Amino acid sequence: MPNEKSVLVVDDEMFFRSVLKELLVKNGYTVAGEAADGDEAVVRYRECAPALVLMDIYMPKMNGIEAVREILAADPAAKILVCSGTGYDDDINAAVAFGAKGIIYKPFYEEEILAAIKEQIG
Repeated sequence: MPNEKSVLVVDDEMFFRSVLKELLVKNGYTVAGEAADGDEAVVRYRECAPALVLMDIYMPKMNGIEAVREILAADPAAKILVCSGTGYDDDINAAVAFGAKGIIYKPFYEEEILAAIKEQIG
């Protein structure tokens, strides 16, 4: 059974992954793993079965929208929040249409991201 407070952090920017990991640990969450692109995210999801995925939309190789679709095809109960530094409504809507539970906009405020995570996994 997965850790109820475990999170997979997916972003092609190492700095952003580091900031998120620090924030998660500081607030009682476990970092189940991290990935730098969508292909790696799908593999890591299968390996660590996190309670939640924080998924960037724009990444090399497989983007976050495709990774959301693949993860949810394999595990329809997966909880994924997408992160975006842009406001491209079509891309955000596509991620939500595939089953993402919500959107976190970059740059984010700590309170906003923690509220979104808490809403999904407590």
